Amino acid sequence: MPGKEVVFDIETIGDIKDFNSQKVTVVSVYCYENDSYRSFEESELGSLWPILEKAERIIGFNSEHFDLPILNKYYAGDLLKFPHLDILKVVKEVTGSRFKLNDLAKATLQIEKSADGLQAQKWFAEGRLDEIKKYCEQDVRVTKELYEYGRKNRMLYYETLTGELRPFAVNFDFQPLFNAAAQSGGKNINLTLPF
Repeated sequence: MPGKEVVFDIETIGDIKDFNSQKVTVVSVYCYENDSYRSFEESELGSLWPILEKAERIIGFNSEHFDLPILNKYYAGDLLKFPHLDILKVVKEVTGSRFKLNDLAKATLQIEKSADGLQAQKWFAEGRLDEIKKYCEQDVRVTKELYEYGRKNRMLYYETLTGELRPFAVNFDFQPLFNAAAQSGGKNINLTLPF
C-alpha cells in the first residue's frame, strides 16, 4: 500500500458561486506514513505545508477544481504542481459523469458521509470547529477507503436510477512524471516555492 501518500479534504465558508470569497475553515489529512488523521484550522495551515511537501502524492475528491485552488491562495508555492490524484477526475474520465463522494461510497463500500458542507458552514457560524474537524476527518476516511478499494480492485460502483449497482474500471496507480527522489538524493520533497 502507499508509503507517503496523503489523503485530504477541506471545509470552507463563503459564497459557493464566488470562488474568491471561499475561505478555509478546516483541512483534514490522513497520512499513510504514520497511519494518522490530523486537522488544521485556517490559522494553523503553516503546519500543514510540510506534510503536503513531503507527500509522494496527495489524494482528494474534486480536489483539482475545488480543494487545491482554494488552498493555493494560502500557499507561497503552487500546490497544483504536486503529484496529485483527484478521484472524481478519474471517475469522470471513465464514466463521463460527475458523482458525489457519498453516492460512490454508498454503492461501493456501503458507507455514507456523516454530514454535508452546508452543515459544516452552520457549525462554523456556531463556533463549533470540533464538529467540523470530526466531519472533515470522516470525509477523509471515506475518500481513503474509496481510494483503497479502487486501487486494490481496479473498480468502483455507482447506483443507476433503477437501483442497480454498476461497476466501472479505475486506475489509481501512481505514475511519477520523473524520478524526483533520485534527483534530490533520495529525499522526496515537493518544492515549488519561488526562490
